[in-house]
Amino acid sequence: QVQLVESGGGLVQAGGSLRLSCAASGRTFSRYAMGWFRQAPGKEREFVAHISWNGGITYYAASVKGRFTISRDNAKNTMYLQMNSLKPEDTAVYYCAADPNFSESYYDAYEYDSWGQGTQVTVSS
Repeated sequence: QVQLVESGGGLVQAGGSLRLSCAASGRTFSRYAMGWFRQAPGKEREFVAHISWNGGITYYAASVKGRFTISRDNAKNTMYLQMNSLKPEDTAVYYCAADPNFSESYYDAYEYDSWGQGTQVTVSS
């Protein structure tokens, strides 16, 4: 497994931007596809975005497509989530996760074997 630590969360007004980072250590980061999930209070954890091992393939949830961009820098063992045009409904704890198999079910949290501790994103109206 790989160890993951998220950062970059915070409080932002609606329409604003944040960039989340996910720093990896341990086993070779570049061997993993990666994903972002989020969980709002009282709701289930939901898929946000996914990126292949080399960054060539990305997927997004419909709710964030066009506003969020997932990327990675394998030389820095870091993945990013650029979030623009933020909405109050984007408020959640955001988690990064490692997918060892680049699963077709990339939207399913059970496909990921390593998780970070999460970072809080709060969007005020």
